[in-house]
Amino acid sequence: MVRVRGVQPGLVAAWLLAAVGLTVSVLLWQKVAGMQEQLARQSAETGNQSVEARTLARQAEESTREMTGKVAALETKVADMVAYRAQLDTLVQSVARARDENLAVELEAAVRVAQDQAQLTGSVEPLLAALRTAERRLARSSDPRLSPVVRTVARDLERVKAASIPDTAGLLSRIDQLLRQVDDLPAANDVGRASMGNGGLRGAPAPAPESWWARLWHNVQTEAQGLLRVSRVERPEASMMAPEQVFFVRENLKLRLQGARLAILARQYEAARSDLAAASASLGTWFDPASRRTQGAATLLQQIQASTKSADLPRVDDTLVALGNAVAATNATAGER
Repeated sequence: MVRVRGVQPGLVAAWLLAAVGLTVSVLLWQKVAGMQEQLARQSAETGNQSVEARTLARQAEESTREMTGKVAALETKVADMVAYRAQLDTLVQSVARARDENLAVELEAAVRVAQDQAQLTGSVEPLLAALRTAERRLARSSDPRLSPVVRTVARDLERVKAASIPDTAGLLSRIDQLLRQVDDLPAANDVGRASMGNGGLRGAPAPAPESWWARLWHNVQTEAQGLLRVSRVERPEASMMAPEQVFFVRENLKLRLQGARLAILARQYEAARSDLAAASASLGTWFDPASRRTQGAATLLQQIQASTKSADLPRVDDTLVALGNAVAATNATAGER
């Protein structure tokens, strides 16, 4: 009689466990391989972004050094002007005791000092005082060689009176207000904020359909519209900007505004207009023009630019030329004697 040996249950369970373990191991190995590939791609992207960030940081550092150099040059210029003012004051005091023939020399020195002081202080009062004094003293003079100077001084005095000087305190206040708004301006590549901002303008939502298949189709259509947004790209360089670069764009805009502020304080209105133009270009390029905050900032910046267009102080070069000619004529007469 032959006895048939059956398969042991323990051996079957062991084979099943081995098969399950092998399957789990293969799945884990595939998942780990996918994670490694994803980490490699993210590492490469992070490296590229860090290179761009270092480039922008280097540019910001160079701009800061440039502004520091401008401030140092301004301080040196102020010190030179103070020394020049002291020398001219000494010259004026020594010439004040001279005869009537030295009147043109004294008036020329006084007008030059007043013009330099007007450039430093941003006020026309020194020029007005110097021209009025020159007009009074020339009116008391009996020298016929000073007659052309009298007419030139009168013309320059009327021109200085009609000059419009901007409100420096108001300009600085507007620039400070604009500086406070820079961090809240939406960037041009901020898609999420743009969609949220435009969502309130679409009107009231349509009523939900009653049937279940219509509701399902309505939900699918709504989700598809939220995932896909078709728009016209006016500035590709702004739309391709990485989110990490927005910080450096804002800092660059702040540096431009700070440069304009320092230039206005130094009465260097040409440099202020250049920095404001660069800030306006940056605002129109890298920030969302459809945002109300961007539009308000652009309007404020345009007001500041309009105030600095006619901000140059009037000069009295004609009076200085006429006084110089009178001094030359006086020296020629003294040489003949």
